[in-house]
Amino acid sequence: MKKFLLPVLLCISGKLAKAQNGYNISITLKPYKNSYVYLGYHYGKVKALADSALLDGDSKGVFKGKDLLPGGIYFIVSPKKEILFELLLDKQQRFSIVADTAHLPAAVQFTGSADNSLFQSYSRFAAETGQHINQTNGEYAQAKNTRDSAVITARLKTLADKMQFYRDSIVRKYPASLLTALFNAMKEPVVPPAAKHPGGKYDSAYAYRYYKSHYWDDISFTDERLVRTPFFESKLDKYFRDLVAPHPDSISREVDHMLLLSRTSKEMYKCLMVHFVQKYINPEYMGQDAVFVHLFEKYINTGQADFFTAQYKEYATKRAYSLMANLIGNPAADMAMVDTLGTARSLYSIKSDFTVICFWDPTCSHCKETIPKVDSIFQAKWRKEGVALYGVMVEGGKDNWLKFIADKNLKDWIHVYQLPEQQQKDEAAGRPGYRQLYDVYQTPILYLLDKDKNIIAKKLSYLQLDEVLNLKLKNTKSN
Repeated sequence: MKKFLLPVLLCISGKLAKAQNGYNISITLKPYKNSYVYLGYHYGKVKALADSALLDGDSKGVFKGKDLLPGGIYFIVSPKKEILFELLLDKQQRFSIVADTAHLPAAVQFTGSADNSLFQSYSRFAAETGQHINQTNGEYAQAKNTRDSAVITARLKTLADKMQFYRDSIVRKYPASLLTALFNAMKEPVVPPAAKHPGGKYDSAYAYRYYKSHYWDDISFTDERLVRTPFFESKLDKYFRDLVAPHPDSISREVDHMLLLSRTSKEMYKCLMVHFVQKYINPEYMGQDAVFVHLFEKYINTGQADFFTAQYKEYATKRAYSLMANLIGNPAADMAMVDTLGTARSLYSIKSDFTVICFWDPTCSHCKETIPKVDSIFQAKWRKEGVALYGVMVEGGKDNWLKFIADKNLKDWIHVYQLPEQQQKDEAAGRPGYRQLYDVYQTPILYLLDKDKNIIAKKLSYLQLDEVLNLKLKNTKSN
C-alpha cells in the first residue's frame, strides 16, 4: 500500500531518513472499526499514500515503520478514501491521535507531538480569525458611507495584523519548526511605501525589483520538508508566471540557479527537476520548449537526473531530439516531398518572404473543420501578401487527399506528400523523418517560416499565426 499514488515518471521511493526507532503513530478513529485507514502526504500538487493501518474493533490502529518518514504536511484518509484532517510530521514521529469523525476538526487530539499541538492551536486561531474577517468583509459590502468603510477597513487591518502577529510569534519562538518553515513559504514580500522609493515617489520598476529580490526570503532550497506541502509548487508557479521574463533564456537562468541551490538536498533537487521538466516538455507558451531542451542537454542526458524511470527517460529523450530540430529561430529542416503530380517539391525550393507549413490529414475530423478556414484566410489575405502555403499530407491516403483538395477547392497551395520509398530510404540511412524533425504527433499543425526558412512561429492556431504574420509584415514594411 505504500507510495502507490506517486507519479510514474519517478523512481520516487527514495531513501527515507534512517532512525533507530522509526515512526510509530497510534490512532483511534471513531466510528471506523475493522477497516483500513491511510496516512497520506502532499508531494507538490500530487497527493500520495505513505502507509496504511488496520483499525480493530475498538477503532484503534497504528502506522509504523523502521525508518522516519520525510517531514511535511500529511493527512489521514478514511476507508472511503476521503481526507479527514491534516497533521505535521517532522523529527517527532512517535505520538498518538484520537479523533471522532462526527466532530472534525475540533475532536482531534494529539499526544506526544508538540508540532501538532502547536499546529492545532494555530489552526483554531486562524479559523476563528478568518471567520471574523469574512464577517467584516460582508459588512464592508453593506457600508453606507465612506466613514463606515474606513472604520471597517481599519478593523480588517487589525484582524490581519493580529493573524500576522500570531505567526510572527511562532516564528520567533520556534525558528526551526516545520510550522515556521510553512509560514515563511506562505509569506509575501511587502514593498516599501512610495515615500521610500527612489526620488520619494512610487516607482513600478523599483517595486518589481524589490518584490522579486525578496520573494524567496527565509525560504531554504535545501529544506526537504517544503517538498511535501500543497503550496510550495504553487509558489514556484507564481514566481515564474509573474516575475520571470517569459523568454527561454531568462527562464533557463532562473531554473539553473534554483537547481544549483538545491543540489545538496536530493528530495528538493528532484522535486524542482520534475516540476520544470513537466512544465516545459509541453509548455503553455510557444518557444518555451527550449527550456526543456536545455534541461535535457545539461541534466538528463548527463546523468544528473537518475531518478527518472527508464520509460520516462526514453520518452524525454525522444521529445528532446524532436524539439531540438524545430526551436524558434532555428532553420527549418528541409523536406523531400512530391506534389499531386509526383514532381519533386522540397521545402527549400519554395521562394517566398514567408512560408506557412500545414501538416494535415484529410481523414482527421479536426483537419476537416480547420483546413477550409486556413484556406479562406490564405486566399483572402496571406496569398496577396506573398505568403506561400506548403501543405504536407501526413496520413489519410493519396486518394482521400486528392478528393479533399478537389472538393474544398484548395487551389494555390503547394500540396505535397512523402513517397513511401523516400521514407524507407530515410529509415535505412538512420535519418530522422519529418515527423520527428517537426514534432508532428497530431494534426493539423502550422509553422511559419521567414524567407530564409527560419522558424518564426509553430503550433499556433491559424488565427494566432495570422497575428504573428501581421506583426512581421508590419515590421517588414516599416523597414
